[in-house]
Amino acid sequence: MPPRASNKRKSNSSNSKPAKSARTQPPASTSAPKKAVSKEAGRIDQLFDSYANKSLRMIDPEGIEALCSDLGVAHTDVRMLLLAWKLNAGKQGYFTEDEWQRGLKEIQADTIKKLKTRLSELVKEIRDPRKFEDFYLYAFQYCLTEDKQKCVDIDTACVLLDIVIGSQFRAQVDSFTEYLKIQNEYKVINLDQWKGFHRFCNEISFPDLKNYDSSQAWPLIFDNFNTTHIIRQADSFEDYCRCTLIMQHLGSQGEFNEPFQYIHLLEYVV
Repeated sequence: MPPRASNKRKSNSSNSKPAKSARTQPPASTSAPKKAVSKEAGRIDQLFDSYANKSLRMIDPEGIEALCSDLGVAHTDVRMLLLAWKLNAGKQGYFTEDEWQRGLKEIQADTIKKLKTRLSELVKEIRDPRKFEDFYLYAFQYCLTEDKQKCVDIDTACVLLDIVIGSQFRAQVDSFTEYLKIQNEYKVINLDQWKGFHRFCNEISFPDLKNYDSSQAWPLIFDNFNTTHIIRQADSFEDYCRCTLIMQHLGSQGEFNEPFQYIHLLEYVV
């Protein structure tokens, strides 16, 4: 029989080695992801530095122009507005370092090549009605460049509508922006009117406007647009008379009471 001491040494040796190995084994599950995140953040920072104004520590209009050039898109391309939306940029024409870092991390773009791909994917993403509505409202607010500004001028509104919603509702945008340019009553567009146009595109049959009902709490601008559009589309004396009756009714309600508007519309349709 072997000595007990010898058995104890063997027993201790077999028990202690695995325990020691377990205590010294490095945690393999945490180091790799941290390094990957650190590298991604570093590349995002480098990308920011390549376009940022060094004194302002933000990407200014000149930097955005350079970014557009590298992305191969115009500054009026909807993808640049989508980028501002994803960055939740607060000031038109500028991206802060925090906005850039947070936004590019969210869309997982740490190189120009990846950013270009992600922007194309965002065009598809806003096909979701809820996401498009969020983007549509952001686009209006992004254009409010002054403190306490609540409206955008007609020219800006026309350009913005074309960029944001023109690809989905081309006929409606063309007709409405043409109306905005020839009318004389409205100098600016407010948020209620902006939201109303999105609703108009989704709910109203176009170009006949047969289901348009002015009693459904539409902003007045759409009542006037509706009348103008019907007159321009009139291809018979009967339609023309119907338009005239509509305008007379609006006038009796105090909603269309400036004679020059009526005369201008008649001249326009002729």
